[in-house]
Amino acid sequence: MDNIPSNFIIGVIICVGFFFGGLATKLKLPKITGYIIAGVILNPHLFHFVPPDFAKNTNPVTNIALSLITFSIGGTLFFPKMKKMGKDIFYITFFESEFAFLAVFIGSCLIMPFFIHRGQSWATVFIPLSLLLAVLAAPTDPSATLAVVHQYKAKGIVTSTTMGVSAFDDVFGIINYSIAMVLASALVGGGSLGVSSLVFRPAFIIGGAVFLGIVFGTIFNLLSPFVKEGAESVLIVLVLGLLSLSFGLAKIIGVDELLTTMVMGIVVINLNRYHDKVFSILERYTEQLVFLIFFTISGMFLDFSTFMESMVLVVLFFIFRTSGKAAGVKLGGLLSGADYKVKKYTSFGLIPQGGLVVGLALIMKENHLFDYFSGLIINIIIGSTIVHEFIGPILVKYAFKKAGEIT
Repeated sequence: MDNIPSNFIIGVIICVGFFFGGLATKLKLPKITGYIIAGVILNPHLFHFVPPDFAKNTNPVTNIALSLITFSIGGTLFFPKMKKMGKDIFYITFFESEFAFLAVFIGSCLIMPFFIHRGQSWATVFIPLSLLLAVLAAPTDPSATLAVVHQYKAKGIVTSTTMGVSAFDDVFGIINYSIAMVLASALVGGGSLGVSSLVFRPAFIIGGAVFLGIVFGTIFNLLSPFVKEGAESVLIVLVLGLLSLSFGLAKIIGVDELLTTMVMGIVVINLNRYHDKVFSILERYTEQLVFLIFFTISGMFLDFSTFMESMVLVVLFFIFRTSGKAAGVKLGGLLSGADYKVKKYTSFGLIPQGGLVVGLALIMKENHLFDYFSGLIINIIIGSTIVHEFIGPILVKYAFKKAGEIT
């Protein structure tokens, strides 16, 4: 079985992923759920014709998918639109994402000693592991919420607030991730947390990423007017080429590659007169295939040797994350003077958790400093994504119905 060509395995991944993605749609679930389940079924621990190291050698595919995801997230930050949304969106987004981070961090610090050998150090295992899990709690999957909105024609203040927050909290998630990766790396690597690691190193990683994203976004904006009308394939090549270059260069010089591609998206959406065309072309022609392969491969990383133990942690992660988001929505709504329905029901719409979180977990797995616990992180995130994507749409529908926004 070891001599099976990679092309054949990729073909199986596409076909099985396509089938389960379609099945998920029929069951009124997000396609991502179907893709991940397909990956779990094709996991080398279950399906032995897939080589054990196949998923580990797919970094180029996952990196392209991640650059597209973060570029699209940047594309949601259209400044004129953000101004119209008002302070409710900002306050609620900030507090629900940061409270979810704090709830998972504190909760993980308390429970991890019971699940990992107690002889391990707090500084090199429990705190960095809790930090990395916490940054994966903030983002929300807006596609699952959007699917419910379209299906039931939901309209109203809770619907618009939920959609705005679920789109923007990914930004806080990426910023949290950028900072936490630096701190966790310093802790696991045995480095001291001095001024250099707490200030200068994060400033270089984040500031350098912002600068690089602005440069590549500007290059795209300068080149795109020369693309002939109707030459959509050329525009796709230009976007993917510059995304790959910016992502790769960020890795080479040691700045945050996901923040780089997100900033590139922000520059394009706000300063390119063809921005609507750019993002709609990407959505039509590239996202489904790239995401199908990406999320199916993500499911193949599930480690069945520790799966049952991880399921307890999946449930606890769900409880911590949901509680943090609920508290954050309450406080953010209170401080911004939001409508009572927004404070009461918006948190139910922020449960779905999808693509970005899986991508961040896979990036963490690439860092060999985290080898001791990265497998556990992958198991928790893959398991919790399936749980969140099953339960999330049901709770979104419940929130919109209770708010009287589904007719």
